[in-house]
Amino acid sequence: MEQEGVTLEELKKKMADFAKERDWDQFHSPRNLLLAMVGEVGELSEIFQWKGEVPRGLPGWEDEEKQHLGEELSDVLLYLVRLSDICGVDLGKAALRKMELNAIKYPVKLCKGSSKKQTQFNGDSGDTADTDQGH
Repeated sequence: MEQEGVTLEELKKKMADFAKERDWDQFHSPRNLLLAMVGEVGELSEIFQWKGEVPRGLPGWEDEEKQHLGEELSDVLLYLVRLSDICGVDLGKAALRKMELNAIKYPVKLCKGSSKKQTQFNGDSGDTADTDQGH
């Protein structure tokens, strides 16, 4: 029977068990996990390379293409979950906190319907190092 949803905690435990059973903990340093995840992001990017803009729902994509996409997305997620575990970061809590910070950084009244960066819509000329918009 297929499970409805899975928690980050369940994924974290499954990944830890998977690595332990194979004696892979010795290889799962933060650096190694990060580099492995970056490699998987590259594989994910290759799926979209040369396709131009792709509409939501991926109309016209074959089932095999969507399955491959799911596999590569999963690889990225699993490495991210494992990296956060090894680094002692509660990924769920960190993500919720980041969303709260982004809600402050990008108030609806100033940025609704706009893809401008924070520094462009509030007139601030401060540090632009952390201007990810979460969309």
